[in-house]
This record gives sequence, C-alpha cells and structure tokens, in this order.
Amino acid sequence: MQDRSSFSRRNFIKAAAAAPALGLLPASVRDALAAGGITVGFIYVGARDDFGYNQAHAQAAAALKKLPGVKVIEEEKVPETVAVQKSMEAMIVQDKAAVVFATSFGYFDPHVLKVAQKYPNAHIAHCGGLWSEGKHPKNVASYFGYIDECEYLSGIVAGLTSKTGKFGFVAAKPIPQVLRNINAFTLGARSVNPNATTRVIFTGDWAMPVKEAEAANSLLDQGCDVLTCHVDGPKVVVETAERRGAFSCGYHASQAKLAPKGYLTGAEWDWVTPNTTFVKALQEGKPFPNFVRGGLKEGFVKMSPYGAAVGDKARKAADEVKAKMLKGEFVIFKGPLKDNTGKEVIAAGKSFAQQAIELEGMNYLVEGVIGSV
Repeated sequence: MQDRSSFSRRNFIKAAAAAPALGLLPASVRDALAAGGITVGFIYVGARDDFGYNQAHAQAAAALKKLPGVKVIEEEKVPETVAVQKSMEAMIVQDKAAVVFATSFGYFDPHVLKVAQKYPNAHIAHCGGLWSEGKHPKNVASYFGYIDECEYLSGIVAGLTSKTGKFGFVAAKPIPQVLRNINAFTLGARSVNPNATTRVIFTGDWAMPVKEAEAANSLLDQGCDVLTCHVDGPKVVVETAERRGAFSCGYHASQAKLAPKGYLTGAEWDWVTPNTTFVKALQEGKPFPNFVRGGLKEGFVKMSPYGAAVGDKARKAADEVKAKMLKGEFVIFKGPLKDNTGKEVIAAGKSFAQQAIELEGMNYLVEGVIGSV
C-alpha cells in the first residue's frame, strides 16, 4: 500500500514550485538536528513487499526507524521519470528530509542531479550511480555493494548441484551492475565445472512479470536446471523454477519460502550498513560521504542460508571461498579472461580488486555466457 502522505506531498510541490524554498531548508534541518531528530526519505520504484529489490531497501528503512531521533518517510511505486523529481522535492521541502535515499538506478541522471542542483543544502543518496569528483554535485552520494561476491558463491553452489551444468539467468537490462552479476555467477560455476554455461535472457525492464515468466520457462525448456535472475522482483522466476522441479538461486532478498525444495541460496543486500553511514554522518556533523562501497567483509551484502538441496561438497566449496572474501584475499575478475566472443578483456597477470573503477563500467559477458549485450 502506498504511503498516504505521498499524495499530500505531491499536491504540496505544485504550490511550492513557484516559491523560493531554498532558504527554508537549511534552518529547518539544522533545528531538527539540534533537537536530536532527523527525517530520512526513501523512494522505491516498485512495491516495498516485492520479495526483491525494493523489499531489501524497505527492510533497511525499517531498521533505521529503530534508531533514536530518526523519522522515516517512504514512497513506493515511483517511476524513473519526472515523477521522482517531484517526490524528492516534496520530501526535501515539505517533510524537511535531511537525506533522501533514491533507490532505483534510473533515478540518478537526470532526476537526482537536477534536484540536488536546485536544493544544494539537501542531501540525496542514490543507489548504484557512479558519482564523480568535479562532475557531480557535492550533496549527492552514490552507494552500492559488491554483491557479485555473493553471485560468485551462488555460482559455486549451483555448479556443484546442477545435473546438466546449464544455468538460466533472467536479467532486466545490460547495464554494468547486471553484467557484473551474470559474469560473477558464471565464473563461480565454471570454477567448479569448467564446462558450465549460463544462458541469459534480457527482459528490457526491472519489473515485467509476464516476460520474466516467459523467459524462465524458455530457459527451462532449453535444459537449464538452475535459474537465477537480476530483476526487481525474483518471485516469478523462483516460483517458476520450483513449480517445474528445477533449482533456483535468489537475489536482493531471500525467496527461500517461495521454493522450499529447490532454493539453493541467494545474493542478498544488507542496506542497513551504508544507510546508517549516511545518517550518522549528518547526525554527527561529519562530511557527507560521496562514494560508499562495500562487500561481504564490510557487511553490505550477505548470503541466503543454504537450502535443503545443497550437499556437503557444495557447502564446503562455497564456504572456503567466502572465508577468503571476508579476509579480502579473493579476486573474482582476473586474467587471462575472455568475453563470450573470444576477445581478451583482462590480460594474463592483471586483476581487478572489487573497488576497481573499471568493473563499474563493465560492458561484456564472459566466456561461458550464452547471450549478447
């Protein structure tokens, strides 16, 4: 259900748009902080109970509500259009939000950037965008997690559980974050089964349940016996795999209860860690961090518990690699590495640590992936 206050905020902004509201914000926020309180806004592109991306962010919002002096306001089902500009502006002007978490990838350019420029004393933290020094406003932040670590581990589990060595990946858009996950999953699977393949189908958008169902069934029809995905709501993919007797690896949040027989594990976000970093910086008067990243070691991501179908060999293999990741001793993307057209994308002897900026611009699919960008 949509936050009722969102309607009043949207109406308010129509009247506020013509008023010079810039001078109102800083004092109100300073007063709130001085009184020990802070208002935090969350905007979701879909429903906050979608068993996926938006639910993972909503879980973090729920955790922030428990912090002393923190008030959380939320608005769901806000499209990646000028509508999100209106929502952000209303939260900043009417609700006096000290920071707004704009959680969907498509919110960043131009929407977050335009609102940040209009309200230079507000703070907007965007999930997934690539903030650059000297190019983007100082009151904008980018936060994201190295969830490809969990994808690699899911690939190991899938590789040692699958009977066919054929995996299906339902993906929304071929943007770097999605390609990085497809590649990491495939590299994990091929680390234990060099002949493993991942067949990918792109649906074209983040939430397209009908196309996701069609893609999942098509992949199963082609012999894939493990399905995974990078879409906002993995529910359709996981339930389709379960209904047809296949295995699945989840994404964003746990979908284990949707597939009690076939759910192997999953790559989950733990947005509480980065979200708390931003809130505490404002509460304590510290500089607003502009670029925040972390993985398993930093508590930004986590694995779903292993399902009943995961054997001891798969558990042990994944746990051994996970232990290295937690120590910062494991590199996923290293040479020699070819893409699925045969072109070398990482030379022998070269490797990219998780924070390497090159990985955030990934534009290829690795060897073993069947599909094209």
